[in-house]
Amino acid sequence: MNSTSWLGLIGFVVAAFAAASTGAMFKPGAWYEALAKPSWQPANWVFPVVWSVLYCLIAVSGWLAWRAAGWSPALKIYAVQLVLNAAWTVIFFGLHRIGFAMVDLAVLWCLILVTVVMFYRIEPLAAWLLVPYLAWVTVAACLNFSIWRLNAAPVG
Repeated sequence: MNSTSWLGLIGFVVAAFAAASTGAMFKPGAWYEALAKPSWQPANWVFPVVWSVLYCLIAVSGWLAWRAAGWSPALKIYAVQLVLNAAWTVIFFGLHRIGFAMVDLAVLWCLILVTVVMFYRIEPLAAWLLVPYLAWVTVAACLNFSIWRLNAAPVG
């Protein structure tokens, strides 16, 4: 690997963990603890562990696609889904808007799926690295929806 490739990898890691940084800025807190949650919700310690692994996979996936095809349209979708990923934390934990967070997750899920399909055409490994992310966002969407319904939150 040359220095450009290494710098690219560093850039993708920084971008992924910049999206993750909203989790440090907008923590669950007392508001979240007071919400009714489904019995199947994972333990609180699971979330940072899983997300740390996923953000590494997300970064490597983007980097592999970039190395294979440069700044392709697929990477534009990848970038938008990272922004929506970061926005969910702000919407849910920061603004306490459970319904709007659900909308964000629905669009995010679709964009991750589109990214997987587009990456597969460029670099199959890049696509496969996003499958755990898609699976976890599916769980997150089910959890978000359950919390929304359990707390009778209006849309938004």
